[in-house]
Amino acid sequence: MPSFDVVSKVDEHELANAIDQANREIDNRFDFKGTGAKFVLNKLMIVLTAPTDFQLKQMVDILQNKMAKRNLDLRSLEFEKPTISLHEAKQEVKVKQGIDKEVAKKVTKVIKEQDLKVQASIQGDQIRVTGKKRDDLQEVIAFLRSQKLELPLQFENFRD
Repeated sequence: MPSFDVVSKVDEHELANAIDQANREIDNRFDFKGTGAKFVLNKLMIVLTAPTDFQLKQMVDILQNKMAKRNLDLRSLEFEKPTISLHEAKQEVKVKQGIDKEVAKKVTKVIKEQDLKVQASIQGDQIRVTGKKRDDLQEVIAFLRSQKLELPLQFENFRD
């Protein structure tokens, strides 16, 4: 039976490249000269450090621009509340990998409501969709792409 997996992943190599480009832009910008502002990537956590809250907001904008240029979906970012002290402002940004339980339940429910002859099952942090016809699976992919979900979805492991 044909099947495919619905996943939500961020290319870590492209993410590292986007962070590197953002750091380069901060090094070259006149308004950030000598401030010590920087982006630090630690696995799937990005830490933004700047002297002021205003510069921190500019850094968020720079990060979003660099990620968009590298075709990384901004919906995979989860911004924490910034912590502002006397001489430093910090903000942590989590990069979401995988589909959590609530979103997975929502996606499987939406697939089942379509009345196509497919089955959707949650397998850890991904969803496996199986069906008798390849056309039904392609309809599910097209339908999921048209939906506005809070996570970016990718489709992989398509088997006949």
